[in-house]
Amino acid sequence: MKLIVALFIAFTSLPHAVLAEDNTIINDTPEFITKPANLALINQLRYGGYVIYMRHGNTDASRPDQVPKVDLGDCATQRPLTKEGRLLSAKIGQRIRRAKIPIGEVFSSPMCRTRETALAAFGPQFVIVNTLMFTSNMTAKDKIPVIEATRELISKPVEGKVNRVIVSHAQSLMEIIGYLPKPEGTVVIFKPLGNKNFKYIATIAPTQWNSLIYRAPITP
Repeated sequence: MKLIVALFIAFTSLPHAVLAEDNTIINDTPEFITKPANLALINQLRYGGYVIYMRHGNTDASRPDQVPKVDLGDCATQRPLTKEGRLLSAKIGQRIRRAKIPIGEVFSSPMCRTRETALAAFGPQFVIVNTLMFTSNMTAKDKIPVIEATRELISKPVEGKVNRVIVSHAQSLMEIIGYLPKPEGTVVIFKPLGNKNFKYIATIAPTQWNSLIYRAPITP
C-alpha cells in the first residue's frame, strides 16, 4: 500500500500535468499566443536590428522527404517547393523591399525548398547553414545542433541598420518556443537580445503584407 501511495504522489507531482476528477490527465502547459504584426512594427523594422524568420514557401506534401535517403544535393529526394511556393516567396521578398525594410545577411537551411525560397525572395546572396536542418525525422540527440544553431542566429544582435533573415522550417521554432508557424510562407519577427536570448515580437501571415506596407507611413 505504501508503494502505491508513493507512486501516486510522484505521478501527480510531475510538471505540466494535473489529475482531473475523472482521473484524466490534463496538460497545463500554456499554448503559444501569436501576435499579429501592426503598422508600428513595419516602421521599427525600417531601422533594423531585428531577425526575420521566414518559413519556406508552399510545398507538395504528397512528395515527402525520402528519409533516411535524403540527399542535400538531390532535390528529388526532398519535399519540393511548388510553383505557387516560388511565386509566394518572390512576392514576399517584393513586399519586404517595397516596405523599405533593410536586409543584411540572409541564412538558409540546406534543404532545397528553403534554398529555393531564399533565392526567390532575396536573390542569390545568401549563406547556407547545414545545421539549420529539418528536424521532424531526427532523434533528440541529432536535434541539439540544429536547435543551438537556430537559437544563435535568432539571439545574436544584428549589427548596423539592417535586419537578419533566416529561411528555415516551422519545426525548428516548435523545438525552441513551442510555436509551429502556419501556413507556409509565414514570417516571424524576433528581437535578438544576445547571450542566446531573444524576444518574440509578431507574426506576419503571407496574406497580411499588403495591408501593412500600403498603410504604414514611411518615416525619415
